[in-house]
Amino acid sequence: MEQTFMKERKILPLVLSMSLPMVVSMAVNSLYNIVDSYFVAKYSEAAMTALSLVYPVQNLINAISIGFGIGINAVTAYDLGAGDEEQANKAVTQGIFLNFLHGAVLTVLCIAIMPMFLGAFSPAEDVVKMALAYSNRAFLFGVVIAVGISFEKIFQSAGFMKISMFSMMCGFVTNIILDPLMIFGIWIFPAMGIAGAAYATGIGQCVSLVVYIICYFLKPMPIKISWKYMRLEKHTVARLYGIGIPATLNIALPSLLISALNGILAGFSEKYVLVLGVYYKLQTFIYLTANGIIQGIRPLIGYNYGAGERGRVDEIYKTTLKLTVGVMAAGTLLSWLIPAQLIGLFTADAGTVQMGVEALHIISLGFIISAVSVSSSGALEGLGQGRQSLYISLARNVVVIIPAAFIFSRFADASGVWAAFCVTEFVSAGFAYFIYRNAQDKLWRKA
Repeated sequence: MEQTFMKERKILPLVLSMSLPMVVSMAVNSLYNIVDSYFVAKYSEAAMTALSLVYPVQNLINAISIGFGIGINAVTAYDLGAGDEEQANKAVTQGIFLNFLHGAVLTVLCIAIMPMFLGAFSPAEDVVKMALAYSNRAFLFGVVIAVGISFEKIFQSAGFMKISMFSMMCGFVTNIILDPLMIFGIWIFPAMGIAGAAYATGIGQCVSLVVYIICYFLKPMPIKISWKYMRLEKHTVARLYGIGIPATLNIALPSLLISALNGILAGFSEKYVLVLGVYYKLQTFIYLTANGIIQGIRPLIGYNYGAGERGRVDEIYKTTLKLTVGVMAAGTLLSWLIPAQLIGLFTADAGTVQMGVEALHIISLGFIISAVSVSSSGALEGLGQGRQSLYISLARNVVVIIPAAFIFSRFADASGVWAAFCVTEFVSAGFAYFIYRNAQDKLWRKA
C-alpha cells in the first residue's frame, strides 16, 4: 500500500486531516483521567487527593510506553518514506515485543515502590490507603497499556489516524459507563470506591487493545508484524531506543516536576497539592488539541524527511506552529473566562476553588508562548532527533522551573510556584526555537 499522499497533498489540508483525528484521540485519552477524577471527586475530596498522589507514578508508566511508541512511530515513518518496508516491518515487530517487556517490568516495579513513595508525600493514613487501593489495581494493566500504545503508534506511522481515534473512543465509552457503576455500586456491581475507578479504566484500555488487534487483521497495512522479524537486531533496537529513551524522558519529566512541586507546596498547605493535581488534569485537556496536532505531524515529518523533502518539512513545521498558537490562545481565554467552573469540576470546596482560580490565571499567561516549545519538540521527534527534543523538555520541566519555583515561593508562597510556570515557558521558547533550527540545519547538511 502506497503512503505517498504524505509527500504529495497540500500541507494545510494534510496536517489537518492527520491531526484532527488525533485531536479527538487526545481528547478521549485525556478524558480517561478527567472522568476518573470527576467521579472520584464525587466520592470524596480525600480520594481525589489520593488520585493526585498516584498520578506521577501512573504518568511514568504511560511515559515509558508512549515514549518508546514514539520511537516506533518515527523509525517506521522514516523507513516508509525511504521505501524500505522490510526495515519498517522489523521496527514494528521488535518494537511491540520490547514494549511488552517494558509493561511487564513496570507493573511489578511500580506496585512494589508505591507504599514508600506515598508515605513520603502524605502522613494521612486514609489517603495513603485509598491511593494504594487505586494504584495496585491500575498498574496491573501495564502490559495492556504498553502494547495498546505500540499499536496506536504503528497505525499512526502508516497514516491511519481514524483507527487510533476509533479505538480510543471505544475504550473511553467503556470507561465512562463503568466508572459510576463500579465506584458507587450500581446495578449488578458492588461499590468499590476508588478501586472501581482503576478497574473501569483498565477494562477500557483492554477494549482499545482488542479493537486495534481486530483492525490490524481487517485493514490492509503497508507494514506487517511477523515472527520472522522477532529476532532482535542491534541496528533496529538502537534506532528505536535512540528516539524512544529521550521521548520517554520528555514525557516522564513532568512526574519529576510534580513530585518536586508537591514537596514545595506541601510546606504551605496540602490543599495546594490538590490544586496542582487538578491543574495537571486540566492541563492535559487544555493542551490536548496542541498535542493532537503534534501526534499528527510526527509521521508526516518523518516520512518527508525519509523522502528527502526539506521544503515540505519546513512548511509542516510552520503550519504546526501557527495552529498550535491559535489553540493555546483559546486555552488562555477559557482559563480567564471560566476558571472557577473548570476547577469546580474536581472540588466543591470554595477555598480550594479560589486557590485553583489564582493558579490557573497565573499559569495560563505562558500558554501561547509554550506553542514554540511544543511544536519544536514534536518536530524534532519526527526528525529522529530525540536527544535535542529532550533538551527542550529538560528546560521546561527541570532546569528552569524547579529552581524558579523554589526561589519565587520564598517571596510569594504558592503564587511564586504558579509564576514559575509562566516564566519558564518564555525562557524555554527561545531555547527551543534555537535548538530546532540548529538541529535541522545539521541534518540537511549531512543528507
